[in-house]
Amino acid sequence: MHLHPPATNGLPGDLNLRVGFEMEYLCPQPTPMILALNVHYSRSADLLYPDRLLTSPAVPVMAYRDLFGNWCSRLVAPQGLFILSSTALLRDSGRADDVAWDAEQHPVEQLPEATLVYLLGSRYCETDQLSDAAWALFGHGPTGWGRVQAICDFVHQHITFGYEHARRTRSAWEGFQEKVGVCRDYAHLAIAFCRCMNIPARYCTGYLGDIRIPAVPGPMDFAGWFEAYLGNRWYTFDARNNTPRIGRVLMARGRDACDVALVSTFGPNTLQRFTVWADEVHETL
Repeated sequence: MHLHPPATNGLPGDLNLRVGFEMEYLCPQPTPMILALNVHYSRSADLLYPDRLLTSPAVPVMAYRDLFGNWCSRLVAPQGLFILSSTALLRDSGRADDVAWDAEQHPVEQLPEATLVYLLGSRYCETDQLSDAAWALFGHGPTGWGRVQAICDFVHQHITFGYEHARRTRSAWEGFQEKVGVCRDYAHLAIAFCRCMNIPARYCTGYLGDIRIPAVPGPMDFAGWFEAYLGNRWYTFDARNNTPRIGRVLMARGRDACDVALVSTFGPNTLQRFTVWADEVHETL
């Protein structure tokens, strides 16, 4: 079932986005799950209709914040067919991702301590294996914003996108070698290159619909992008699309996709159906 809240008129210059999902699992036995499926707390003030998690059949759901500040839920899916769903309506500024060509790169010794973990290698971002390639490719070019953009340009051209290339175990190093992947593979390789070049970078997951752009063929899915720390703040970058976009809705951040898995299951199961939507809403119902 798709639950759509009523649309409302946005403020001048704003737009309204309806986002949500439905997932259908078949569990041969009761299966604990950890979920990272809520809109990020940084967008909570924008919610016009909250993204309540619904389950069918109904089960107790407990919420908590993880080590990265993401809203998470935990539950036990019963044996048999189990459906997770949520939908939300939120106000968006209608502005594209910020661009700041003058944003400077910080020397490592001057970086805030909270950013240092995003300089290190992680499960999907092998900085040790990619360091030599990163310095050969980007060590003689600009620093700061120009360096991150050069990384995005390279990754955007280096990897060929295709859902048929999706593989949940592919790392940044493997993406560099195989030259194929989906949005998370673009993000992982760009993150790893940034870290190799002493720029903190973190993985982001969320909704990114075809908002005010020509419709993109293929099924809607959750999106992966990244943030880099420059000029005393975090900026959004997207090596897959490699252009500022409107209507990006953050759900979770972490070192890589391992930290922000949408659903972590602890037992055998089959994901039978998966639907995601992120649409601009114009009407008042």
